[in-house]
Amino acid sequence: MKIVNSGFKHGKNCELRDPYVIYPEVIIGDDFSCGHFCIIRESTIIGNSCSIGSSAEIGHHCKIGNNVRIHSSCFIPEFTEIFDNAWIGPRVTILNTVHPCCSNAKICLQKTAVKIFSGAIIGAGCIILPNVTIGHNVFIGAGTLVTKDIGDNCVYYGNPAELKRMHRATLTCKFDESKKPYNQ
Repeated sequence: MKIVNSGFKHGKNCELRDPYVIYPEVIIGDDFSCGHFCIIRESTIIGNSCSIGSSAEIGHHCKIGNNVRIHSSCFIPEFTEIFDNAWIGPRVTILNTVHPCCSNAKICLQKTAVKIFSGAIIGAGCIILPNVTIGHNVFIGAGTLVTKDIGDNCVYYGNPAELKRMHRATLTCKFDESKKPYNQ
């Protein structure tokens, strides 16, 4: 059962698992895959070599770079920007409305959209509040509540997020399988 509105474009080698909903004016690059029950709203642009897991929802007017992985059951609201090589764990929720009941809430969405820069790793179950920027090569541990901007290369976790290390490269594998498990 495909539920697809006409008017979206995709590149070569795309795997779209049924059922899915892709709105008009979506542009998807080469080597894309999506899981079952994936929703991608209108005017979203997705780069090459990206994958979006089952039951994920991508809002309208989002920009997603190349080689981005968005796992299952994520909510990525409208106007969110995710840059190249970012990794978003399962059940990550991004919010973009500071005052949801305000009659002007929709006007503010572009001003409060979240940006996730290249190489960021966002652990499973994180919640990212509106108007937050996540820097390059950041690591955010599972279950973290991100309430404010996070600078480049840092490691954060906790509720709310707290700086734990200045460089992601200092993280090690507890099983000794990799010298630098979080470097791409």
